Amino acid sequence: MSRSHILGAFGALLFLTPGVALAQDAAAGEKVFAKCRACHQVGETAKNGVGPVLNGLIGRPAGGVAGYNYSEANKNSGLTWDEATFAEYIVAPAAKIKGTKMAFAGLKNPQEIADVIAFLKQYGADGKKN
Repeated sequence: MSRSHILGAFGALLFLTPGVALAQDAAAGEKVFAKCRACHQVGETAKNGVGPVLNGLIGRPAGGVAGYNYSEANKNSGLTWDEATFAEYIVAPAAKIKGTKMAFAGLKNPQEIADVIAFLKQYGADGKKN
């Protein structure tokens, strides 16, 4: 296992460990989301593209956006996106859901993960900010 994979796994573990909380910064998360914008959209005018719309992500079942053509692996994963599940997934999507179509190297920095979650949590399923 490479050093970056070890650090990424450690970061995800640190993020998921009860009692260890990272402050979430939605404004910083918007900057991190720039890495996601090539494939994903959020907001009231968001549309599915290479990836599905991420409005209302937290609390939504994986494979749950109408009109997006998910991989069978994603549709059948049985996951519901909560903060811990998404934090683990975004470190290495293909490792969390084997067979996913998401070709993304992942976010490795625990603070960036916390911040992008804060950014995404602002958007309800209708795309409006909470």
